[in-house]
Amino acid sequence: MISSLSAHVPYLWLVAASFIAGAINAMAGGGSFISFPAMIAIGVPPIQANATNTVALWPGQLTSVWALRTHLRRDLLAVVVIAAMLGGISGAEILLHTRPRTFMHLVPWLLLSASMLFWISGPISHWLKSRSATPHATRTPAIGPLFLVLLPICFYIGYFGAGAGFLLMSALAVFGVEEMNELNSLKVLGACLANLCAVLTFIWGGAVIWHYCLVSMVFAAIGGYVGAQYARRMSPNVLRSIVIVIGCTMAAYFFWRQQ
Repeated sequence: MISSLSAHVPYLWLVAASFIAGAINAMAGGGSFISFPAMIAIGVPPIQANATNTVALWPGQLTSVWALRTHLRRDLLAVVVIAAMLGGISGAEILLHTRPRTFMHLVPWLLLSASMLFWISGPISHWLKSRSATPHATRTPAIGPLFLVLLPICFYIGYFGAGAGFLLMSALAVFGVEEMNELNSLKVLGACLANLCAVLTFIWGGAVIWHYCLVSMVFAAIGGYVGAQYARRMSPNVLRSIVIVIGCTMAAYFFWRQQ
């Protein structure tokens, strides 16, 4: 009886973590701060944990692209799609060829960096919204320089990805995309495509642990549905603060594990 229960503990922990991650993603983003450490905690090697977590959480991004499809700017689709595909594939390939010990040393720094991205995303988002509220003439950014900026961001998405949505929005805004719905739709498209390319690369490379992935995928989807019901009732600032605290706590834990 006891041995049977202990055998199911990893799945129970993964179910809870995936549900919470899905809910957080629906409300504020940053669910990987919960689901990725949970994978490692149940004994999944770090690179496989990152790959499995990416595959499990990707379907939720696809629905967001469909919901925002009418706001996509056609003149920027090509540069976003190409940067996302090249960056996502190359980031995933580099991850698969990174030594597990090296990646484990990078994990706390990646979590800390992503937490800082969420921290500065608050004031930057307010700036983007205020900028979007002022009418501007639509102009096409310089495609070459924009591609060179988007490519390393999409590489980061393929390699790890947490907090990268804010980087995509900021890059597009700096290059002159000023309408908030356009910014958000291009951000979601770029992140979704980069992650799709990473997902396919991870599957092709055999880095996905499917029995954990499917459990996480199902319960992250359920959590996402529940989280979406409460998203509008909660303060975005409170949600962002919770995500930042979780991210910093996870980073501190992994720093401590390396001692």
